[in-house]
Amino acid sequence: MQHELVTLPDAASLATSAARFVAQRAAATISDHGRFTFAVSGGKTPWAMFADLVEMDLEWELVQIFQVDERIAPDDDPDRNLTHLLERLGQLPAELVAMPVTEPDPLAAAASYARLLPEQFDLVHLGLGPDGHTASLVPGDPVLEVEDRLVAVTEPYQGHRRMTLTYPALARAQETLWLVSGEDKREALGKLVAGDRSIPASRVEAGRSTILADPQAAGRLGQ
Repeated sequence: MQHELVTLPDAASLATSAARFVAQRAAATISDHGRFTFAVSGGKTPWAMFADLVEMDLEWELVQIFQVDERIAPDDDPDRNLTHLLERLGQLPAELVAMPVTEPDPLAAAASYARLLPEQFDLVHLGLGPDGHTASLVPGDPVLEVEDRLVAVTEPYQGHRRMTLTYPALARAQETLWLVSGEDKREALGKLVAGDRSIPASRVEAGRSTILADPQAAGRLGQ
């Protein structure tokens, strides 16, 4: 998949540019077909993006937000992506479709969430780990080979099993927006841009792909 790489001067610019990108896509999509479906990953960079995004004038009642992945942990756990997402959204009337990770049967819960997914996501936000993972598609995990399900459950990774969209689900994205920051992501970002399928992130397919990165992550790629 071809990516458009845009390098921003610092973390604040990265967050603001990402928020504007999402807002522009949302406004155009709502104008075109009356709803904007947006899937969101976790991490510090997107929370900064949301801090700017929630201040923008959008028809939030027509925005439907899904989770790309989530740690299997109790409600209000600080490790949960949902905890931070709810903090950022506040009282906005967007429809948030949260992953049911507190259900007693994670596999059944994953199947239940899959039935809620749209036939197409207008935009999917993704991050990139130093090990080349995205969503919770982690190197060596059996979830990488799942082709018959849209949502799956991983093996333990950094202390938690996780629920994640699979490659077939991510392929429903009309467009992907990658946010990448930090020098520790530089090698993985180089592989992503090069299409090196040795990392999980490079196996994601979508209609279009934009990468917003800071100079520490982009390195020579941003020159």
